[in-house]
Amino acid sequence: MAGECLGRSRGGLTSKIHLAVDGAGIPLSIILTDGQVGDNPQLLPLLNKISVRRQGPGRARTVPDAVLADKAYSHPSTRAAMRAKRVRFTCPERSDQIGRRQAKGPAGGRPPAFDREEYKRRNLVERCFNRFKQFRDLATRYAKRAAYYTSEIIIASLVLRLR
Repeated sequence: MAGECLGRSRGGLTSKIHLAVDGAGIPLSIILTDGQVGDNPQLLPLLNKISVRRQGPGRARTVPDAVLADKAYSHPSTRAAMRAKRVRFTCPERSDQIGRRQAKGPAGGRPPAFDREEYKRRNLVERCFNRFKQFRDLATRYAKRAAYYTSEIIIASLVLRLR
């Protein structure tokens, strides 16, 4: 269904929630897409939607200090975009990218930096999704319209922020 964020995937008609959370596991920005849409193309639009108000005077922060992501976001263009924004990017390299880089030999360059200890904090996103699943409407997507479903996600995010 065009425009309703329902797309075919292995599980049938599904939607995908792309989520950015802060260091406490509170949602900062959300994008809803069709189920078959890839994760990597949604990262930069998701990060561009972040706006965090400062404690004192000044404009809201729009660039995070660090981004922790899973292997779905491990693409050279993503890494280049994070370097251009001067954002610390921690993401494991996919096995096909490792093989391609090693096949080039010395011309393949060195592997990207990866901090295992920092990557362990990525579970905050997974825990946020688990808290979303406590809201029955979100877990089952009873809402037929994408606008209603997105508003339910925003309301659930506000409830999580107020807890």
